[in-house]
Amino acid sequence: MSKLQVYVTDFLKPPADIEQRVLGKLAKVVVLGRQDESELFPEIRKADGVLIWHEVRLGAKTIARLDRCKVIARCGVGFDNIDLKAAGARGIRVCNVPDYGTNEVADHAIALMLTLTRGIAKYNEAVRDRGSWTWKDAQPLWRLTGRTIGIVGLGRIGAATARRAAALGLRVLFYDPYLPDGVDKAHLYERAWTLEDLLKRSDIVSLHTPLTEETRHMLDARTLRLMKRGCYLINTARGPIVELRALHRALDDGRLAGAALDVIEAEPASDDEPLIREWRSGPGGLRDRLILTPHAAFYSEEAFVEMREKAAMEVRRVLTGQTPRNCVNREWLRSK
Repeated sequence: MSKLQVYVTDFLKPPADIEQRVLGKLAKVVVLGRQDESELFPEIRKADGVLIWHEVRLGAKTIARLDRCKVIARCGVGFDNIDLKAAGARGIRVCNVPDYGTNEVADHAIALMLTLTRGIAKYNEAVRDRGSWTWKDAQPLWRLTGRTIGIVGLGRIGAATARRAAALGLRVLFYDPYLPDGVDKAHLYERAWTLEDLLKRSDIVSLHTPLTEETRHMLDARTLRLMKRGCYLINTARGPIVELRALHRALDDGRLAGAALDVIEAEPASDDEPLIREWRSGPGGLRDRLILTPHAAFYSEEAFVEMREKAAMEVRRVLTGQTPRNCVNREWLRSK
């Protein structure tokens, strides 16, 4: 048995062949396959490194019991399911993979946008369920060229989405308070200095922010009311950025013409949520105005491999005394 042990907490099913290939003889990779943080013990106490996906959390109490751990790598971009401060206080580096699915998520956002704005879902349902064969089933549709897409968060994925949208002839408006002055000039996009301004002016809003205390329920009853009547919302970022009950009301009262979500507040989608229950109830209503995909925007065969390799490489770097490329808790990190 290898001296070092790296534990995969959730989502991944054995074998962890990609991770083991990257780590080689340095460490043994153990797949736990848990669905709740409480199920990680006692095995995870033996971890020198942890690879975590998105189905479990690593909170302060769990991290306090990781006596040997030097690194936690998130297999993905977001890291809101890890207590960064608690890890930093114990000298544990937390890393992510910020670039693995940039093209895939941007492609997915544009695909969702086109599905809504070109009436694809309506046409498909009409042909499948009613045998209808007329362009009038999705009437009215409006020309996409010249309309405004509002990008919330112009990071890697937001910028990739903006480029694709611009190529389709949309005007790009973005809001990102963390980018320096002049980014708008470099990209040749227009900058909105407030979220409210972007929401009022956009025909389509696409979300590309991390989930933080600042962005949780960024779109709620108040902000959704600011959006243009008849606009569309796309979310391929994090579910809790959008308050689902408020979204339900905005769709029901016609404020939003449609919404396409790859992520929702509580996953998987359940009939316990009124919006989901109404959406599933049958033709009409929300059936063709709400598009859901199962947290799949990141996925392609290439991206899946790349994500696993890069997360494992971050673990390898830390365990061999190297500096990780994408440490996200430096401000709280103490020497160990």
